[in-house]
Amino acid sequence: MTLDLAVIGNCSIASLIDRNARHNWFCFPRLDGDPVFCALVDGTDPVRGFMDVAVRDAVTSSQRYLPNTAVLETTITDRNGGEVRIVDFAPRFTRYGRSFRPPLLVRRIEPVAKRVRLAVRIRPVFNYGAEKPSVSVGSNHLRYSGPQATLRVTADMATAHIFEESEFALDRPVNLFIGSDESVPENPDALAQSFLAQTIEDWRTWVRGLSVPFEWQSEVIRSAITLKLCSCEDTGAIVAALTTSIPEAPNSSRNWDYRFCWLRDAFFTVGALNRLGATRTMEGFIRFVIDTVLREDDVLIAPLYPVSAAVSSIERLAPALRGYQEMGPVRIGNAAVSQVQNDVYGSIILTAAQMFWDERLTHTGDATLYRQLRGMGRLAGRCVVTPDAGPWEYRGRVSVHTYSAAMCWAALHRLALIAERVGESADAAEWDALALKLRKEIIARATTQGGWLSGVLDAEIADATCLLLPEIGLLPANDSRVAKTLDVVAKRLVRDGFVMRYDEADDFGHPETAFLVCTFWYIDALALAGRREEAREIFKTVLSVRNAAGLLSEDVLPQARALWGNFPQAYSHVGLIHSAARLSRGWEEALWRAS
Repeated sequence: MTLDLAVIGNCSIASLIDRNARHNWFCFPRLDGDPVFCALVDGTDPVRGFMDVAVRDAVTSSQRYLPNTAVLETTITDRNGGEVRIVDFAPRFTRYGRSFRPPLLVRRIEPVAKRVRLAVRIRPVFNYGAEKPSVSVGSNHLRYSGPQATLRVTADMATAHIFEESEFALDRPVNLFIGSDESVPENPDALAQSFLAQTIEDWRTWVRGLSVPFEWQSEVIRSAITLKLCSCEDTGAIVAALTTSIPEAPNSSRNWDYRFCWLRDAFFTVGALNRLGATRTMEGFIRFVIDTVLREDDVLIAPLYPVSAAVSSIERLAPALRGYQEMGPVRIGNAAVSQVQNDVYGSIILTAAQMFWDERLTHTGDATLYRQLRGMGRLAGRCVVTPDAGPWEYRGRVSVHTYSAAMCWAALHRLALIAERVGESADAAEWDALALKLRKEIIARATTQGGWLSGVLDAEIADATCLLLPEIGLLPANDSRVAKTLDVVAKRLVRDGFVMRYDEADDFGHPETAFLVCTFWYIDALALAGRREEAREIFKTVLSVRNAAGLLSEDVLPQARALWGNFPQAYSHVGLIHSAARLSRGWEEALWRAS
């Protein structure tokens, strides 16, 4: 089991599929649901928790996304030259005047050459591997029932072949619908082809609306689609990744559940998609913030929220699952929900700020939204230089983290601009005066004796988040303190071309893997400092560790260049988009410049 996986989905559900067309991770009926296909975190040779096609005498397989879509095509060849094509997707398009994105996987298996013999194997489990389903067989479907949910598989092939996992000769296309316990009265073949055509068109229409850079277009498009797949359009939440408990490093026990909406991660995701002109994710996320996060009183904000309020964030273990490559534990929920992370106020306000100026939006920011954000400003002013767990979520200690303080400052600075925009001039003056005072204090306390910026105020901690201070606007990119910070990062945090988060021990010792988004931050900082060629070379190095589907996880083991951590990681694809946009030649420069 490796992270050489592709992802399909429709912004309601998602499934991870390996190079041999095996579904190894599928949470049902939503991105944060029970993983009915959980083989990814059930040891090195799982015998349950997956769906696949076992082709007799298979020798090769190849895989690709249909261009500019989240539709995956896998081709498997047997030793006799027989060939079968497997198309996997989750339906997504407009139907009856509204968005149609059911909790449904569609698998179409087509003969290409000769008559291949194969077996279809579907082995879901429930309650995080603890419950085997009871199976009932109908005329054209099977029902896999667990204690709290039922998965129905409707097919236009013999149900006995699925139930018994018996081989048969594929002489025509067969179609499987895997999802809710609802009947499929339509002809399966016609329905699958119709769903497929409309889903392809829906994704390609969305991609056509993206403002992509001239260079690295395919990489940026794949990252944008991946970020879209990490959003739950029903509520507007954006998950940090689609998985739980893929270790950050081998045998490290740094196994976390990322199927929650971190306000910080969502801020970065929205920013990347906005940069490409895809603003609807921002609108959905702001709706989620208003519905779930904002309160009338000054209650401290949690760093993360479940996709839906009914889901528990309490961290606990799933003992029935053995872990990714036998590296448990498998965790459900995340204890970071109870931490204090002061950057959340800036994450909310900076995400919302564009809505007050972007005239493309149907519903722009107004005085009502400003008043709802005002409480976040009061909290930011109160918390700005108080200790917190920081953006790296230390579990055993707190400090006054520079990034957290800077994001609180940014919240106040942006609120001043927003207040002026909506005609609240008195408020604007108050926010501006407070922001100016705090900016001076933060910069003074973050600057070390050597003139570089520390990750903790009044200390000397090398921390990759300091690379973001010019992006936030706390300091100009050409400031000497920024240049010196770049030098410190190069000396203390770069490992084999990749950037570590920090170089001190944390709750689990010294980190072994580089956090991929930190390398993108370094690339952006180099570019802003005028060191574009150096930045481009590092960018190419990071692109080389993407898996065969063009996807990135959270971390990389620098020397081995192996992907680790939850997958696919929104942060990493955010970084790819920002760096590509910053480094790419412009369209006019590339196409029209005289040679």
